[in-house]
Amino acid sequence: MVSSTSTRIVSRAPARVCLFGDHQDYLGLPIIACAIDRYIDLTATPNNKKVFNIRMPDIKAVRKLPIDDPLDDLLPGDFLRTALKVCRRYGCKPTSGFDVFISGNVPVNAGLSSSTALTISWIQFLIRAFGAAQALSPLFLAQLAYETEVLEQGASGGKMDQYSIGFGQLIYLAPENDYMESFELSPGPLVVGVSGIAKDTEGLLAHLKNGALTAVEQVRHHIPDFQLSQAGTDSLDTLLPMVATAYQDYLRAAVGNHEITQAARKILQQHTPDLDKLAVLMNRHHALLRDCLKITVPRIDAMVTAALSAGANAAKIVGSGGGGCVVAMTDAHCEARVIAAIKAAGAVDAFSVLPAAGAQCLS
Repeated sequence: MVSSTSTRIVSRAPARVCLFGDHQDYLGLPIIACAIDRYIDLTATPNNKKVFNIRMPDIKAVRKLPIDDPLDDLLPGDFLRTALKVCRRYGCKPTSGFDVFISGNVPVNAGLSSSTALTISWIQFLIRAFGAAQALSPLFLAQLAYETEVLEQGASGGKMDQYSIGFGQLIYLAPENDYMESFELSPGPLVVGVSGIAKDTEGLLAHLKNGALTAVEQVRHHIPDFQLSQAGTDSLDTLLPMVATAYQDYLRAAVGNHEITQAARKILQQHTPDLDKLAVLMNRHHALLRDCLKITVPRIDAMVTAALSAGANAAKIVGSGGGGCVVAMTDAHCEARVIAAIKAAGAVDAFSVLPAAGAQCLS
């Protein structure tokens, strides 16, 4: 149903942390991610004009988008106009303008997917205001955001961000067939530490994706029907000699992290999940990201070490790497100590987070 365009609309989307499966979804391998209670909020007020006047103070940006914009000169990273193009394809056609204010408490360029939260809050507003060929739902939002950010923009990422933010809470996603499971468990108190180091998300993703795919193709030269999803770490002694030395760590990380993600899924499916075993898996996951994919930097390493020394059960880098954030699994009694330790190690901020609902319109 089309919302009245004479009323204010508030559209909210959460950030997310990846707990298992970093650098896996673009290979068609599963992830486990959690939406968290840090948000991008979009407030839209009708202006009786034919333009979207958009203010984004968090990134010091002001934009004017005509509702009849031909959208024929889309630039990389312009998710607002790209989303307009995608939404039109599904029957969502703006008929009047709004003054749009977008802000939130999600650190920008920090590995918490602030860009996808912005994209989803924008798409959700457009559908709420102008309708579409399908009803507004988490799946529809996730699909439109994926088309916007990955298919239309040609990005190297997968579906983790769009689905975890669209659906919310803690999910397992197999992107090859969009199979998803939701877990009610909160994996203990979570602490996020923000390094303050900006990262080249697209450049790093493209580099790592190319490395992994090159390794897979070299294996397929010997085993034509090879599938990453069927490989285990017990097969690496056979597989690694098929791959040039420069690409062996990419294969080692992909196979090892897939095995870890599947083991974590089995734990989370249990009636009473063993959080100690889950923490061991998270630490193993981080070690592969650090030692094989080499996506950490000294400050991230120091933050992870500090969190563990302060009593965290596990800690890992979040996001594409090269900077960004860490997430730590803690116990309630040491939560404050872990936050203080991460800050002392050089983080510009650290805070507790809880699992959050997916994107929703608040009005």
